[in-house]
Amino acid sequence: ALELAEELWEELWDAGLPGDLPELEPECRSLLAAFAEGSAALTGCLGRRARPVRLCQGCYGHYRRLLAQYGSIAHAFGNSSESHNCARSILTSDRLQIVVTLAEFFNETWEAANCANCLKNNSEGLSNSTEEFLDLFNKSLTCFEHNLQGQASDLSPNNYTEVCKNCNETYTKLNDLYNHLQRLNRGGGESAHSAHLCIDVEDAMNITRKLWSRTFNCSVPCSDTVPVIAVSSFILFLPIVFYLSSFLHSKQKKRILILPKRIQSNASLVNIQEKYS
Repeated sequence: ALELAEELWEELWDAGLPGDLPELEPECRSLLAAFAEGSAALTGCLGRRARPVRLCQGCYGHYRRLLAQYGSIAHAFGNSSESHNCARSILTSDRLQIVVTLAEFFNETWEAANCANCLKNNSEGLSNSTEEFLDLFNKSLTCFEHNLQGQASDLSPNNYTEVCKNCNETYTKLNDLYNHLQRLNRGGGESAHSAHLCIDVEDAMNITRKLWSRTFNCSVPCSDTVPVIAVSSFILFLPIVFYLSSFLHSKQKKRILILPKRIQSNASLVNIQEKYS
């Protein structure tokens, strides 16, 4: 029925309809069709890459194209009146404003995923730090898989010693790089999403940490062990330093108080001697 209605609209338009009917110019219909195809492609990409999360690294091309398609509709090009009519007819001619709503949804989803933190400034590809992280992530998973296969003959739910031993270096590098990226990102701004890395990196790190600590029961390396020990030792020794300084201060004060008495007694003795001499 929908296809039949569209065919009837096209036939009526070709036959010459009054200009006040809500039909789009061919140019506007072409822009709307391109936006519809771009929306469908981006929606499909987001759905396919929802789990495990690979939105930013897999869908940034679709997102860029959709932005360009929306921009072609929203911004009048040239001086032709058709351009202004396209923006008005497609974006604001009805209460629902479907195209605007779709564009806002995709923008909000992209910003909530913090995909800009994974991409270069022009969004043409992944940033160097993201590529480095994903490379270490893939190496960690490969190491897990390789050592699990080698241990398959005598593997038990609580025996993952080979994984913990042989993959510790790779996992530690991955964990340190993630912590470094987090520190850089927290210092980069105070927006609503500034505390988060892009969702691809966060999800990959969460998966790896769960495998390492919960599944394999490996100890989680902590890069801040030395500072923590130093601060803890300093706090433990504070009472000793306090009481020692208090003791030395009281001894010094006592000597200062006693010294004038000795001077006074010596002076009195001299006076007595002079008096009786």
